[in-house]
Amino acid sequence: MRKRPKIFIISGPSGSGKTTLYKRLLKISEFKGRTVKAVSLTTRPRRHNEKAGRDYEFVSRKEFSRLKKDKELLESQNVFGYFYGTSKRNVEAILRDGKDCLLVVDVKGERAIKKIFPKAISIFIFPPTISALECRLKNRSTECKADLKKRLLIAREEIRQAGRFDYAIVNDHLKAALKKLREIMLLNY
Repeated sequence: MRKRPKIFIISGPSGSGKTTLYKRLLKISEFKGRTVKAVSLTTRPRRHNEKAGRDYEFVSRKEFSRLKKDKELLESQNVFGYFYGTSKRNVEAILRDGKDCLLVVDVKGERAIKKIFPKAISIFIFPPTISALECRLKNRSTECKADLKKRLLIAREEIRQAGRFDYAIVNDHLKAALKKLREIMLLNY
């Protein structure tokens, strides 16, 4: 018989490959129908390649403030003037359905969630190098120069905190990183 559903947290610097890894992970047959990503909320505008309800729940600042005030968020962060958060209701619904819940959040969000769910399994995704991270962020073309510089400063700080995570993966080669992520998930099922 299957154990109680678990919470898996994937975190790491912006541009480390968290999104690519989790999307590929959820396509693997062992995780289909068994693991569900909780969609985060944000107040930032939708990017051209994003879909509401799949990538984020896009909400107004007013709605976000209400959710935070009503303690409906497990964690919330201000990132470059936009708010991001994890809905308590969404996570509880996934777990109630008997599914494992996958959360993709920043390092501060991981810390807040681990305080509420100390048995959550946290996985830090490292970029191969800071210069590789900078190239990835530039290639995304989603940040201006000033924001790119800020993201790199934040990345250095986040990397210094990686030691408190349960697991770490260097995302140097996507296939190898995905294999390692799969192994960690299966080890904890």
